[in-house]
Amino acid sequence: MYEELLKIVTNLGSPKVLVVGDFMLDVYIYGDAVRISPEAPVPVLKVTGTSYGCGGAGSVTADLAALGAVPLCLGIVGKDKNAEILKRMLKNAGADITGLITITDRPTISKQRLIGLAQHRHQQQLFRMDEESTGPLSDKQYEKALQIYRKKLKQADIVCLQDYNKGMLAPSVCRQMIRLAKKANKKVLVDPAFTSDYSKYRGASVITPNRQETSLAVGFEIKTTDDASRAAKRLAATLSLEAAVITLDKEGAYLRTKKESRIIPTRPRSVYDVTGAGDMVLATLATVLAAGCDYKTAVQLSNITGGIEVEKFGAVPVTIDEIINEITSQNKNKGSKTLSIDSLADKCNWHHRQKETIVFTNGCFDVLHRGHTEFLKFCKQQGNIVIVGLNSDRSVRTIKGPGRPINNQRDRAAILAALETVDYITVFDEPTPIKLIKKVKPDVLVKGQDWAKKGVVGQGFVESYGGKVVLAPLVKGKSSTTIIKKIRSSKS
Repeated sequence: MYEELLKIVTNLGSPKVLVVGDFMLDVYIYGDAVRISPEAPVPVLKVTGTSYGCGGAGSVTADLAALGAVPLCLGIVGKDKNAEILKRMLKNAGADITGLITITDRPTISKQRLIGLAQHRHQQQLFRMDEESTGPLSDKQYEKALQIYRKKLKQADIVCLQDYNKGMLAPSVCRQMIRLAKKANKKVLVDPAFTSDYSKYRGASVITPNRQETSLAVGFEIKTTDDASRAAKRLAATLSLEAAVITLDKEGAYLRTKKESRIIPTRPRSVYDVTGAGDMVLATLATVLAAGCDYKTAVQLSNITGGIEVEKFGAVPVTIDEIINEITSQNKNKGSKTLSIDSLADKCNWHHRQKETIVFTNGCFDVLHRGHTEFLKFCKQQGNIVIVGLNSDRSVRTIKGPGRPINNQRDRAAILAALETVDYITVFDEPTPIKLIKKVKPDVLVKGQDWAKKGVVGQGFVESYGGKVVLAPLVKGKSSTTIIKKIRSSKS
């Protein structure tokens, strides 16, 4: 399954996602907590720096951009410095900000956090100050928003409504947006406001409340899986949803569709900061669904991205590379060393982007001996990732004769996979590994010193882009052929 997830993550494309909601600016003021004030029992902060982030619907927008999507923004901002900062950040992320409406009589929503640093490194949020106006917009302003929505909807593949109950998504406007999207046959995903009345979301495709939000909306506390099942069923029925996705922190998420009702688990995490996790979940669901995947797959990937998010400080977008790394690390001990050539190519692309040195070698590795283990240790010394191209049984017979291999390719791969010096194995059937080398594009190609006069296959290709070929020393008297002959002679 993890190979399928890797394939999906690397082929999400660039869907256009219309993001409607409450756009905010996150401000972080960092300071060293050097002493307690003599004026009051509070810490005194010596300011060391200030940083900014996209909050609310802006956070969803930044998350979408990090996943490769093209966000189309629709919301309101004030005519102030915070709006300038927010719009610049969204534009730099790759978002279309032409749908952001400037309103002069209300500020850009901002959340200013004071972050204390103990011993210059341990971050702790001490205080938050919000600047906002949460009242409704005028009828004229709502009509302008709907005009922009109709225009942007034609360009979009999917719609996200991120509601913080700050005035943008008034009930009548929300209902019209959902109706227009359904008429255009486009999915609408909703991250709801913290409220007991979800009626304005009726007809949406998906709703993504967390445990606390769901408890308020359905009128009972979500403590168990049965509670989540009952709540998801109620939400799906009363709101006429395609799916209800209830996020359950460390337990994962509960998914309810017409076809299934189940909890989709996630890996337990060390939670550092839950800020932005819901935004990341919404962005992931939208991007994966827009790519044509089903709800189960979308929730599995949103569990991963939401999990990565809570291990970060603040609302920091999760990248495709981080998702690939997480999927890979989760499955590194599950027999995942032996890969198909296409899956291996995807992993190599990721390792190359991480600036890791990829080392490639190939061989039959029939009867494993000290010569092999020393050779593979040498390979590991040349870089970060060691890939072994393993000759298939058929190609071994072609090279060594009808009596070989002694061990079949599955057994040979399993033994190699047990070695710490080997990161990945792939089986190839061709007479030479040149096609495989061109897929892997190694930084270092390693063969034994006995290949010095024969000529190393792939040397010209590897050196053409700056890679190198290294010849490894051999352990004298150690070879599979010698061992097999010795065994056979002892039996005769």
